[in-house]
Amino acid sequence: MTNEVAKAVEECARAAKSAAPSLSGAPDTAIDAALESMADRLLAHRDAVLAANAEDIAKAEAGGMSAGLLDRLTITESRLTDMADQLRLLAGAPHPQRTVELSTLDGGLRLVERRRPVGVIGANYEARPNVTVDVASQLVKSRNAGVLRTGSAALKSAQRLLEVVIRPALTDSGIDANVVQLVPRPEREAAGALVRLPDLVPLVILRGSGESTRALALEAAQHGVRTLAHADGGGVLYVDEKADRDTVRSLVVNSLDRLGVCNRLNLLLIHDAVYEEFWPVVSEALAERGVSPSLPPYDHPIGYEWALDSEREATVTVARVDGVAEAVRIANEETSGLAAGIATEDARAAEEFFDGYQGTGVFWNAPTRLLDGFKLLGVPETGINLDKVPGPRGPVTYPDLYVRQYAVLPVER
Repeated sequence: MTNEVAKAVEECARAAKSAAPSLSGAPDTAIDAALESMADRLLAHRDAVLAANAEDIAKAEAGGMSAGLLDRLTITESRLTDMADQLRLLAGAPHPQRTVELSTLDGGLRLVERRRPVGVIGANYEARPNVTVDVASQLVKSRNAGVLRTGSAALKSAQRLLEVVIRPALTDSGIDANVVQLVPRPEREAAGALVRLPDLVPLVILRGSGESTRALALEAAQHGVRTLAHADGGGVLYVDEKADRDTVRSLVVNSLDRLGVCNRLNLLLIHDAVYEEFWPVVSEALAERGVSPSLPPYDHPIGYEWALDSEREATVTVARVDGVAEAVRIANEETSGLAAGIATEDARAAEEFFDGYQGTGVFWNAPTRLLDGFKLLGVPETGINLDKVPGPRGPVTYPDLYVRQYAVLPVER
């Protein structure tokens, strides 16, 4: 890592920490006004944002970026409008209680839980410019300053969003615009620098491919920095022997509307007793989306995540299983644990599947694409956390981005 890259990241972190009190002490009205202003500015400056995004896309296409990754990188007119709509929804969402009365202690003392912002939260993500707005808005709503680092492919889009949307909106609302920082360097080393600053950035949100995210999480742990990591994805669908044909077709088609996202259909498990019956349905649905099946014998692990394979992302692994138990075992042991669903008209089979699957999201006759903060909870997410320990799991949204503080107070007079 060059000294220049590390210095640039540290400068961003110090600026964010210095500005953080402006956000942590802001009234709810100022927070929500800033988010509303971001929505207004996003629409008012759509031409500037789309022009910057077009430059990123042209550069990526010239470099041979895959179709799935280009889809993630692209801000369309409709996606820009959706981003503005989500900002307005977030502005109207309730603020979490900042103090919660817990109990009365001996002597009449009161125990209160105070919910405080972390201070400065980092975020590392790749070619998704919409995440710049998603994460920045979540941090503002939770009163946390932020240091954002995106990959070189989306850097121009992110810079324009910061310049014409995020920072002016904060200033308009009386909040120090420096609370949201964007690392200006395109080098990958900037991500490593971001997870080495425990005194400035104690928590970093990690989004990206499994290998790079796990490497950064390990680096962070060695430097005393906590992480919320979204490392792996891939939705699983199990077709039970009592599944409905139309339901299965709909689930397959609707789970493959976008190929470069983590919650798309990745692994299709079909009960052996109905495999021949359902294969024509599945094959037709895959063909409709231009997706090829990967059938045994495989040249990859059964849970291989196709969204991360730039050469073969339009692929779904298909396998026979002998029932719910085997489907659950495979979903638990050989996939990321992001999301799995069952297609069946048998409530007992669905209950067995729900009880057995240990992953973050579980679905009955519904697509795993629904595992998304906005679709499930009505607000953008900072990522989907797959940890199997207490703490925020699943879509991480603004109410999750706080630390608890216990306060003991005298009896109210």
